[in-house]
Amino acid sequence: MAHVAFLGTGLIGSKMIERQRALGANVIAWNRTRSKAEALVHLGVRVADTPADAVRGAERVHIVLTDDAAVDEVLAAADGALAKADLVIDHSTTSPKLTAERAARLAARDLRFLHAPIFMSPQAAQNGAGVMMVAGPAPIADFAQGALAKMTGDVWYVGERLDLAASYKLFGNAMIFALCAGLSDVFALGKSLGVKPTDVHRLFSRFNVAAVLEYRGRAMAEANFAPAFELTMARKDLRLMVESAASHANLLTILPTLVNRFDELIEQGHGQKDLGVIAIDAVGDG
Repeated sequence: MAHVAFLGTGLIGSKMIERQRALGANVIAWNRTRSKAEALVHLGVRVADTPADAVRGAERVHIVLTDDAAVDEVLAAADGALAKADLVIDHSTTSPKLTAERAARLAARDLRFLHAPIFMSPQAAQNGAGVMMVAGPAPIADFAQGALAKMTGDVWYVGERLDLAASYKLFGNAMIFALCAGLSDVFALGKSLGVKPTDVHRLFSRFNVAAVLEYRGRAMAEANFAPAFELTMARKDLRLMVESAASHANLLTILPTLVNRFDELIEQGHGQKDLGVIAIDAVGDG
């Protein structure tokens, strides 16, 4: 029976712990706010007084904390209890640069470290679904594969580059933020046009936005701006959107910013290219 430690019992950490208990693992948990860890006692989870108490003798140490400062603080607190060759897996969303530095420090002490951030809701963490990205030395990732596969629906080993999983996590979250900002503007446009938000959202049961990520996203990544939707035509549509949302212009988040970007690119002579040309400064000119 596996003996695992969890440092952090927030929304995701607590559901990961529930998953581990459902799999039969012995779990000892620590959380800065002790009551959050104690809420898991009814599942058979033991609560540690300190990070060091939690990790001592554990086969795996899972870290699920808020940021780099919290991770470094907790690792420092657990330092004396972490033995050489212990497996430490950090699921926190952290800085790519600081993650690589952290991994190098732990490797220098012969600790086996993986950074394994996730795309999971709390429910997915409880059910062992979602995506877990893993970066670190291949032998360590191979060793951990079996245990990690039980925690998620998709374990994606991204390679030995220590900052890559952290980078992918930021890419994914940036897309979530951009989509939410776009939806906010769409709902503001709907408000101006007298269309209920639920009816606005119904459009996307027919119009598959994910396909845009695939075909236009791939073209943009390859700096292929052959026109499928010319920037000048997109600028016309953007004008219609801004004009239609005028009564609630204060609610718009990104559309006004796009006006300036589109105009700048058209002035530079990119008007006949695909609207994906807005990424030209980031991906190059092909």
